[in-house]
Amino acid sequence: MCRVNKFGFPRTTAKSTEKKVNGFQTGDIVKAVVTSGKKVGTYTGRVAVRKSGSLNIKTVEKTVQGISWKYCRLLHASDGYSYNTTC
Repeated sequence: MCRVNKFGFPRTTAKSTEKKVNGFQTGDIVKAVVTSGKKVGTYTGRVAVRKSGSLNIKTVEKTVQGISWKYCRLLHASDGYSYNTTC
């Protein structure tokens, strides 16, 4: 699926069919234990993936951007339901 011009020809590229990046998908609940760098700490929350492999983790308090997928462990895969993370 993509945008078309007034004649019906494709104007943009098609949407990406790859939904997972390094085994993570937007909406998954992960636990990240960061041991080095500026963002040292433990974060648990919903993840938003980037194509580059870094993740944004939305915790109860804040959103932490740019966490590497190597620090993350999948707690619950995204299944379409909304879950409360009060950890």
